[in-house]
Amino acid sequence: MRRTPLNGLKRWVNRLLLALLLAGQVVLHLFRARIDPYNTREQMANVGPSSLLITLLTGVSVGAVFTIQVAREFINFGAGNIVGGILALALFRELAPVLTGVVVAGRIGSAFAAEIGTMQVTEQIDALLMLRTDPVDYLVVPRTLACCLMMPILCLGFGLIGVTAGSLVAQSAYGIPVSVFFDGIRNFLEPWDVVSSLIKAVIFGWVVAAIGTNWGLTTTGGARGVGESTTGAVVTALLVIFVLDFFLSQLMFSGVGDAALQAP
Repeated sequence: MRRTPLNGLKRWVNRLLLALLLAGQVVLHLFRARIDPYNTREQMANVGPSSLLITLLTGVSVGAVFTIQVAREFINFGAGNIVGGILALALFRELAPVLTGVVVAGRIGSAFAAEIGTMQVTEQIDALLMLRTDPVDYLVVPRTLACCLMMPILCLGFGLIGVTAGSLVAQSAYGIPVSVFFDGIRNFLEPWDVVSSLIKAVIFGWVVAAIGTNWGLTTTGGARGVGESTTGAVVTALLVIFVLDFFLSQLMFSGVGDAALQAP
């Protein structure tokens, strides 16, 4: 069958719907306590510690660059004391969960799709079924749990290292004392800002796992199909994360904020 853009779009929509159904299946399996402890620990180690360095390096870069762009403008208005607060709000409300999701989607989501896709085209999934092993229990649930448990930790580390990097840049490049920088954070940042960041991280982790594993399970066409599934999983996960972030932000932070009014 000849491939056309329309056929490709239809297949992409079908796979996205199947990923949604797979995410629902995982919920049912979790309620039935169908969890493989060994596989879950192994996947947690794969998602968390192995992704920590690149997540922290990204956080350092984002925190430092954001501080440069904000500080140079706010100092002109005599508002250097709120630079830390603005950075903390941006990091914890949006940048930390979204960019952590991007990092995990690129590193872990692609690995899920490639690994399971290879198992699919080499008929290892069929072998699991013949052994009466549910692929959802054995492959999908551990990866979903690992992403949902590790993503908030990575997200929190991203935010903390980003704030730390920002404070160092603010002091060395613009003469803003570290105490003033962190006073701004205390005046602006509220507990809900951190909690909302962790909630987003859990949701984005679920998205990465559902899309990565589903794209792997629906792989066809041999080695070429594995490559296409790997690329498609990453692109789709990023798209869904960005769209979901808009609606989650609307839900969590609708209305007019008062953080600036609370600052001294």
